[in-house]
Formats: sequence, C-alpha cells, structure tokens
Amino acid sequence: MIEALVVSNLVLWVAVLALLGTVFALARQIGILYERIAPMGALMLDSGPKVGDAAPAFDLVTLDGEHFATGGPRTKSLLLFFLSPTCPVCKKLLPILRRIAVDEKRWLDLAFASDGDRDEHEAFRIRAELQQFPYLLSPDLGMAYRIGKLPYAVLLDEDGHVRAKGLVNSREQLESLFTARELGVASVQEFLGKPMDLEPDMEGRQA
Repeated sequence: MIEALVVSNLVLWVAVLALLGTVFALARQIGILYERIAPMGALMLDSGPKVGDAAPAFDLVTLDGEHFATGGPRTKSLLLFFLSPTCPVCKKLLPILRRIAVDEKRWLDLAFASDGDRDEHEAFRIRAELQQFPYLLSPDLGMAYRIGKLPYAVLLDEDGHVRAKGLVNSREQLESLFTARELGVASVQEFLGKPMDLEPDMEGRQA
C-alpha cells in the first residue's frame, strides 16, 4: 500500500514537471511568435521627400475656395491623407480619420488630397462627411510626394518637415505614423529593427 502511494506520488511529480516544461516551451514560442508578428507600421516607399526633409511647398485652393499651404511653419502638425473616391480601403479609413481628428485636435490638423474631376470629389466629400476638412485637388502635390498607391498618408510637423509617411491600410498603420513621430524615427520598422541603437538617442532627446 505504501509502495503504491510512493509510486503514485512519483508519477504525479513527473507529470507536474512535464507540464511545467510544456508551459515554459509554449511561453517561449508565444514570445517568438509575437516578435514575428509585431505590428507593422505604414509601408514607407523609398521615393519622394525623405523623413526630415522640408515638405514641398504649395499654396493651393481647397474645394471650399480657401487658400491652404502645404509647406512651411504651422501652428499644428498636419496629416495629409491621399485618397480616391474609388478606393475601398480609403473609404474604410475615413471614420477612423474623423475620430483621430477629434482625439488629436490639440496638436494635429487633417487635410485630404487627391486629383481628378472636381464634381466627383465634391459629391464624394459630402457622402463621406468630410466637409469640415480641407480637401485639395492637385496632381502636382501627388507628384511631389511620388504617390503611386493609395491610401497614402504624410505627417508634417510644425516646422513644415516630413515627420513620417507611408501606405496605410489600417488604423494601426495610421497610428504608426504618430508613433514614429514620438520616437523620433523614420518608421516603426526602423525602431523594431534597431532597438538597441535607438535607446541612447531617445534618452538624449528626452533630456
């Protein structure tokens, strides 16, 4: 009877140790998987003005007939969102952008940019409830930023410099532009790829 109890305890301890080993292995695999699927930021194409460069300066007229400058010093940062009325991903992001404009209004202005038929864009702006935002039609602006695919966003700081940019297909990619600005890097990918090199610089800026 005693021998059976000892054997059962040994078997139980072996099972517990095996379970602990399994949990440890799973935790390690979860950590590896998290690193592999770390949130991807906006896809920054290697064309157009680079992060840190002065933004191309244009004095444009909005659909409302108001002058709007896209370069030079500003009182707030500016998020330029390039879109098209026929782009389904652009339409999906519009409610998110309207929410961001409200949540970040203390430091951020939002403007939309495109080109094409004015009447089509005016009708689209009404359907999308974008009347409160500057809406620019300028092929030259898109060419200056080398916009080849949509939706594309460019974040300019108060000094009129490009702070972040890239293709954006989700809220996470939009917010990655703000994260890159806060971290002082060109993109979230750069931060994820060089965490050790970044720490001294971040400390220096915070000081």
